[in-house]
Amino acid sequence: MEVFMFIAYAVVGVLLALVLTASATFTLQRNDQIVASMQKVQVPDAWLPRLATLKAAGAIGLVAGLWVTPLGVAAAAGVTLYFIGAVISHLRVKDYELAPAAVLTLVAATALALRILA
Repeated sequence: MEVFMFIAYAVVGVLLALVLTASATFTLQRNDQIVASMQKVQVPDAWLPRLATLKAAGAIGLVAGLWVTPLGVAAAAGVTLYFIGAVISHLRVKDYELAPAAVLTLVAATALALRILA
């Protein structure tokens, strides 16, 4: 059972890390869609590099978590909290186009559960 959980974490964690890497890259490049979404939820422009750094750190932590369990748990918890914050940010401004943030919250929480169980 433990091997199955580790394989499941590896798949979910690596896929989530790829999404986070792409998102961090687009954020740093100030992609029009990313900037528009951040402006819609009233995120200051000055925060974009910090948020991109958090996403990149989460991606690195998820992958490193394949070898260092506590790091994988910490990264998955951090990414889960990041996307909970994103969902709250959308709800705060009554923007209900929050499916991507909500799905990523669930994926991150799944990665967290799988890494704890592996």
